[in-house]
Amino acid sequence: MLGRCVAETILEARDPPDAPQDSERTKMPFVPGYSRVSGPSQKTQTDEPVVFAPQVVALAQEADLFFLNLECCITNHHQRWPNPHKPFFFRAPFCAIQELKFLGVDAVTLANNHALDYDVPGLLDTLAALEGAGIPYTGAGRNLAEARQPVILEHQGMRIGIIGMTDHPLEFDARSDRPGVCYVDLQRRSDLDTPAVTGGGGGGGMGPLVPHWVRDKVRFLREVEQCDVVMVSPHWGPNMCLEPLMYVQEASKMLSDMGTDLIAGHSAHCFQGASAELRCLYDLGDFVDDYATDQYARNDLGLFFFVLFDLDAKEPWRVEAVPLKLDFCLTRLATGEDYQIIKDRFQKMSAKFGTRVWEDKQRGRLVFDF
Repeated sequence: MLGRCVAETILEARDPPDAPQDSERTKMPFVPGYSRVSGPSQKTQTDEPVVFAPQVVALAQEADLFFLNLECCITNHHQRWPNPHKPFFFRAPFCAIQELKFLGVDAVTLANNHALDYDVPGLLDTLAALEGAGIPYTGAGRNLAEARQPVILEHQGMRIGIIGMTDHPLEFDARSDRPGVCYVDLQRRSDLDTPAVTGGGGGGGMGPLVPHWVRDKVRFLREVEQCDVVMVSPHWGPNMCLEPLMYVQEASKMLSDMGTDLIAGHSAHCFQGASAELRCLYDLGDFVDDYATDQYARNDLGLFFFVLFDLDAKEPWRVEAVPLKLDFCLTRLATGEDYQIIKDRFQKMSAKFGTRVWEDKQRGRLVFDF
């Protein structure tokens, strides 16, 4: 999930860097859940707060296109979503938009379980802030049609269509007359009479549901919008889970069968393995954190994912992942024991899906080919 960004520690806007030169191949980064912000940070505020180490900023500037999961509201609204059982609420101040621009973010997904933490006004503030900054979004909107609307990025003649969706919470779902997120119930079991694509193998029967509208959107992006690459970015599964649950694995197969070229998932707050066969990054982990660290899941360790595209074939062909260390309100490159833990974990978890990940020691990257 591309990062959780820390809110109140971002105090001043910075001018965006110069646009990068066109490269011979397109690099598109994905980071663990970006921009998740809770209440006022306990970190000492300074005139020049640092949220990203210079080496991490350099990674962002290396990319031709930058997409992330924005998992918070950007608002000054104080009224929280009225759910007494919801434990965490995340928001960022409006100046956080400048952090997105500083990093060179090209688009975000808002399909997650924190987009309405500060109720409908918080979501509407977020949409307006992104629109004002010229950052397109998918996965949420002022109504159901807008929430399901894909975003399209383009680089050197290659068009990439992206669909954002989340399988929780139901109460955040957008409707024809209500703002919300693009909700899909991937855990519901469906039968042959249900208008959806189902798993279970063989000729049908019971299986997790992937709505037909998703397949229709994939076809629309391919045939009408003339997209060369179609990507789905689902927010799926529980927190602090090191492996994708079975329904997530089944849903990824269905999404692949629908014709998606790339799946970039998030939700667990810790990175998971990858399937080269399905072109699926099951969970991107976190990117910026002011959150408690789980000593088992180690959500303070992350990966910055580059997806490399072949501009001639117009398809993704390689992933390069850079290990990250998420200190409190500061993201930097992982080193030493932290780097080794990330490397070992990512290699072992990906091997379970038949994906061989090797280390580029000179560049400090974990690599696999589709």
